[in-house]
Parts: sequence; C-alpha cells; structure tokens
Amino acid sequence: MHWSDISPERLAVLRRGAAIPAHLLALDAERKLDARRQRAMTRYYLDAGAGGAAVGVHSTQFAIRDAGLYEPVLELAMRTAREWVPLGGERPLFMVAGLAGRTPQAAREAGIARGLGYDAALLSLAALAGSSEDELVAHCRAVAEAMPLVGFYLQPAVGGMHLPASFWRRFAEIDNVVAIKMAPFNRYRTLDVIRGVVAARAEERVTLYTGNDDHIVLDLLAPFTFMRDGEPVTVRVKGGLLGHWSVWTRAAVQLLERIHAAIEAGHVTPELLALDAQVTDCNAALFDVAHDFHGCIAGCHEILRRQGLLQGTWCLDPGEGLSEGQATELSRVARDYPHLTDDAFVRENLQRWLE
Repeated sequence: MHWSDISPERLAVLRRGAAIPAHLLALDAERKLDARRQRAMTRYYLDAGAGGAAVGVHSTQFAIRDAGLYEPVLELAMRTAREWVPLGGERPLFMVAGLAGRTPQAAREAGIARGLGYDAALLSLAALAGSSEDELVAHCRAVAEAMPLVGFYLQPAVGGMHLPASFWRRFAEIDNVVAIKMAPFNRYRTLDVIRGVVAARAEERVTLYTGNDDHIVLDLLAPFTFMRDGEPVTVRVKGGLLGHWSVWTRAAVQLLERIHAAIEAGHVTPELLALDAQVTDCNAALFDVAHDFHGCIAGCHEILRRQGLLQGTWCLDPGEGLSEGQATELSRVARDYPHLTDDAFVRENLQRWLE
C-alpha cells in the first residue's frame, strides 16, 4: 500500500492538519476490554470533530499486544468509525494504527492494520533501542513497504531514544512516509526533525504533527524557517496527534480551528499565545509530570471517568495508576481553565455514545 492509494479526501484531512486523538483503552474492573465504552470513546472523538484517531499507540497501551487485544481494539475502532454518523454528518477521516516491535512484528502489525482499512501507521522504534542509524533506517524502509508511515519521535521518559537530524533526513527520504509526529518533549530535538525534513526536500510530502503535549499551541503557531541551498525554507506544524487530545477533545478541535484561522488571517493575538502555558499546565496534571509521567495514561482515564465515559482508571498493568496528588491537580486545572474542557459537550451526548 502506497500513500498515493489513500483517497484524496482522506489524505487532505492529514495535509490540512487535524486533531487526531491518541485513542485510550476502556477496561472493566477485571482489566478486560469494555467494548461498549471503547466504542463510546471512538464515537466521542468523532462527534467532537476529530479528523480521525490513532489506535494501538502509547495511549492505547503497548501491552495490548501481550494481552491479545491489538487486532480486536483496532478492528472495533475502525468498525465504529465506519458505522457512526458524527454530528454534522459524514466526513472523511484519517485513521492511524500504531506499530511496535522489531521488523517482523511491525510488518505483521502493518498487515493487520492495512487489512482493517487504516490509512497509515505510527511507527514506534522503542524496541530497537541500541540499534545503529543504518539499522533503524533499514527497519523503517522494510515496514514502509507494507503501508504509509507516520514517523514517531517518542520521548525517552516513556521508552523513546535520541534520534539525530541525520536520521530524520534519511527517514523523510523514504517515499512512503506521509507525516511525522514529533514528541521528544525537547525543543532542540524537535528542531532536529524539522531540519531533517527540510534537508530531505520532503516538506510537501511529509506533514508535521505535534506530539509535544507540553508545547502544543506554540508548535502549531510558530513558523519554522531553515536555510537550504542558500534560500530560506519555511514549514509549519499542521496538526496534533496527541495523548493530551484523548480528553477534552471538543475543546482541542476548537483550539486547532482557532489556530488555523489565526494563521490564515496573519493575526496571532497575545490571548492565543497565552493559551500555550495554560494547555501545558493542564498537561502537567494529565501526564503526571511531578512523578516523571508515571500516571500519564491513568490521568487521561480519570478525566473520562469523571465525565462518565469510563468506569475507572484501570490500566493493563496493575502498577499503573494515579500518583499521589494527581487527582487534586486535575481538579485544579479543570477549575482554572474551563475553556479548555468539554464537560458540557460530553454530558449532552454521553447516552448516545453509550447506546
């Protein structure tokens, strides 16, 4: 499958820049898949206006593979996306599947995702820690033969590795790469990705997405200009593929729309710039920065539990949960930044999603 096989309508969603939530995993008290609430979560994302969803990624919990849930969870999300008519009517979606493991596993997962109808695959390189740059590029090229790739710069705190600009140049040169999610939570390393894409002359084909949940607004607002052959080349981060946007998704969609409008009008206000710190403050609570991201998934679960979409904060790993004081911090940011939440939207639609 090549990116040119994707329908122009769905590819346009990616290219313009969409809010793509990193799909969470709904479990019951026995840590088994709660299909009803998993389906409700997908419906929520679509009704909120998301441009698609990323399923089988870090927020969905990499352990779904060991639990035998990888294919069932991807299939359920895709089936729900096809069957559900979102608020405002049918529209094209860009669906992303997470891939993990060494080359044989990642290629096998790509085959599953392709068979289910996913458009592209977000490729985690965590399993290749310690590999050389040549080995990493060879792995990416092999998996790209199966389906279009979205690169993934994952922060080291949750299993990522340092990847220099030279790697990102070589990665962007792979013809079946359509986007890169930049999530190193590090400004220097974020610039490495963008410089690599510009050096590869791939800025038209490779759409940049922020995964820097600690720096969302400025990633989306700032122009990035680098020199190539003595001439300036300016690129922008078009959308977000974010764990942060797995909650309060309606507000996230509205934020992205507002940012796009400001850029098109050439008028970025101080009020819009001020949202960067507010969103980052919210993320500190969601991702449990105070405890080195220990509760980063459970924090997102807690928001959906409070809204009624989930019954609990359970993760597949019993050792994962809310950290001490995290619930209090979540209450604080929800109180201080109501314009960044969507509780009323969820309340109005929850029963439809749970049907």
